[in-house]
Amino acid sequence: MSGETVAKDGIDICVCTFRRPALAETLRSLAALKQPDGYRVGIIVADNDEEPSARELVTRLVQELDLPLRYVHCPARNISIARNACLDASRARFIAFIDDDETATPDWLVRLVKAAEGSRADVVLGPVRAGYGENAPEWMRRGDFHSTFPVWVGGEIRTGYTCNVLMRMDAKAIRGRRFSLDRGQSGGEDTAFFDEVHQAGGRLVYAPDAWTEEVVPSDRATFAWLLRRRYRVGQTHGRLIAGRKTGVAYLVELVLVCAKIAYCFAMAGLTAPWPTSRNRNILRGVMHGGVLSGLMGASEIRQYGAPAEEGRGHAT
Repeated sequence: MSGETVAKDGIDICVCTFRRPALAETLRSLAALKQPDGYRVGIIVADNDEEPSARELVTRLVQELDLPLRYVHCPARNISIARNACLDASRARFIAFIDDDETATPDWLVRLVKAAEGSRADVVLGPVRAGYGENAPEWMRRGDFHSTFPVWVGGEIRTGYTCNVLMRMDAKAIRGRRFSLDRGQSGGEDTAFFDEVHQAGGRLVYAPDAWTEEVVPSDRATFAWLLRRRYRVGQTHGRLIAGRKTGVAYLVELVLVCAKIAYCFAMAGLTAPWPTSRNRNILRGVMHGGVLSGLMGASEIRQYGAPAEEGRGHAT
């Protein structure tokens, strides 16, 4: 979009997809959205499969729901390629991202836009509410380990995610920026993107009432999946820290993260009789272990494009 005229009254909702039938429900929810006053809303679907496997589904739903939708085929198995294809295809003032296994609540977009206009922020993040099936363990339901919320550090939000976000594309901190292809198979490309936006002076805010919803599939309703996820999240943060810290500051980070790992596992031992608290402490310790791994320069876990993904959507 760099150098192109931006449509001041435009909003494009972007959905990156890879072999995920749940895309149909995502698009149905977008068709039912309330429209923000004064804006023209479009939808971009970026298909990251080698073959245009989502084209038939998208074509059928466009006809059924009368959606203002553009389909972009952008192989292969690198989520950053799909995200960048959305950015390149859009000329709108605002771009929103939602995952292809989520559904938007009717007021979702209106509330994101209201927060953006009221705050003049560059990025608005909304929450993702997880829905748990009968197979999910009770400790996971009780602790709500799959819902997504922003993290505040020192009273501000310093990074974000693409599962529920609105971005002001003419903002100086965002204009011309792209998702890292190097992180397109490990994941964390969105964390790095919004970290760079913050580092460039961009402001991120939270719209707590702009909900999207996600049903947790059985293969993610496990402790093993959460362990892998938290470790990879930690790796991303560790690499970002390592890119900014040198000398004594880097050594201080190493000491701090080791202390956090020790504390979390000590607390896991103390809370062993209570599964929700125990597992939360273990997961925090594993996340900090990922941070240590990232600080030390270890290779990040590959999430996208792996053989295990055959027939499934992206892990997000």
